[in-house]
Amino acid sequence: MAFELPPLPYNYDALEPYIDSQTMQLHHDMHHQAYVNNLNSAVEKYSDLQSKSPDELIRELNSVPEDVRTTVRNNGGGHLNHTMFWQIMAPNAGGEPTGAIAELITNNFGDFETFKQKFNDAGTKQFGSGWVWLVRSSDGKFEVMSTPNQDSPTTQGHFPIMGNDVWEHAYYLKYQNKRAEYLKQWWNVVNWNEINKRLEMAR
Repeated sequence: MAFELPPLPYNYDALEPYIDSQTMQLHHDMHHQAYVNNLNSAVEKYSDLQSKSPDELIRELNSVPEDVRTTVRNNGGGHLNHTMFWQIMAPNAGGEPTGAIAELITNNFGDFETFKQKFNDAGTKQFGSGWVWLVRSSDGKFEVMSTPNQDSPTTQGHFPIMGNDVWEHAYYLKYQNKRAEYLKQWWNVVNWNEINKRLEMAR
């Protein structure tokens, strides 16, 4: 297989009580695995695509053969987005941001509470399934944005520093249709150390 499901960096129940064990298991083992399986099927007859990273596939989406481009966009995006998602969460995490990301938030959004409100608002207003992001945009600015489905900001030339999954499968077992509550509680598991690493990559 060209692409593989990365293991969770913690146990299924490690993010309790904010994200429940059953959701984590279904989300990782079923949903993310399906994106990986579908992506592998899409690139099966294209050996050149098999040698690319998910980031390269999505960044260079226009060069992907048209007959598999939509499948690669949806499933390659799902693989790329979720691989980041597991890493930017951790047990015993959350709280106020530290390091360079804290400085960035202050400089660009005023303070952490204002940033959280802007981020959560974008996630709440994303119609249907999708993601909410903090990105370094293609012109070097730092912005909050949302994308539908499994679209990645990478396709627009942006670098995703952090993102939250607002597909219903990410929260429905615990929060039902209360997406805003899920977004609020998610900050309790945010891994600022990993986000600082991604910020360094973005720069």
